[in-house]
Amino acid sequence: MKAVYLNQKAGPEALLTGDIPAPVPAPGELLIKVHATGIMRTELEWFPTFFQKSGEPRPFPIVLSHEFSGVVAALGPGVQNVKVGDAVYGLNDWFINGAQAEFCTVGASAVAPKPKSLDHVQSGVVPISALTAWQGLFQHGQLQAGERVLIHGGAGGVGTFAIQFARARGAHVIATASGGNVDFVRSLGANEVVDYHKAKFEDTARDVDLVFDVVGGETLQRSFGVLKKGGRAVTAATGAGDSSDLRIRAAFMFVEAHGSQLAEIAAQIDAGKIRVFVADVFPLEKAREAYARSEQGKMRGKVALRVVDQ
Repeated sequence: MKAVYLNQKAGPEALLTGDIPAPVPAPGELLIKVHATGIMRTELEWFPTFFQKSGEPRPFPIVLSHEFSGVVAALGPGVQNVKVGDAVYGLNDWFINGAQAEFCTVGASAVAPKPKSLDHVQSGVVPISALTAWQGLFQHGQLQAGERVLIHGGAGGVGTFAIQFARARGAHVIATASGGNVDFVRSLGANEVVDYHKAKFEDTARDVDLVFDVVGGETLQRSFGVLKKGGRAVTAATGAGDSSDLRIRAAFMFVEAHGSQLAEIAAQIDAGKIRVFVADVFPLEKAREAYARSEQGKMRGKVALRVVDQ
């Protein structure tokens, strides 16, 4: 199959395009004909990208990007309730090859029917960001209606979903964003938006029930000061799980594949409650350019790779 892959532990400048063996679905798995996937520029810093669960190095070639939208091409033994030809979206295992390829494998429980109102490119950028926001707010953060939540990075891939999910749940949303995105973030449903170039979020966000962070660093450190007594912090920032600060380590989450949550997210998208934003689209063979675009930041949504012309 055609794929974009790494043959060494390196950055996106080392990505190659060529033919590698197609994966075969194991029991309980699906083979997906990938139509589109999303770019996660931090993936190259994650442990599972280059190591197995045992700690041993992963064999090359390594294919990046674990979220996808596509069509079921084959069923592994024992799979039920899914048919060849079904249009699905999902998130495959972090420790196996991903979706920057014509085919990938995934556990059957990690997919859901793709949103009917979206095409494959739009659906392909949803799973990681939407599941991170959903799990961060509701699973780890236990956000309830009427609570005050501070969401950092409101215009980014995760932040756009987090704001919309939190408002739909009935929370009061305070979000941070750069100046050019203030109106955009407000249009997503944020009650208050702090332009972090002009003001400190601490001056606006006080007595917060939940901080949801994907920025990390000093932003996260300062965020603990705005929490009310008994308030919670959740971060999905890369490296936070290895922090020497026990508060940060306790707040760290890592997104997990979850087909039933993706089904609920698709239902909200198709009902018009949640909007999806694609910052830019590149063909598979332009993966290096896609990473370069992603590195520029200041985007609304996420960069997508189109694997199949639509």
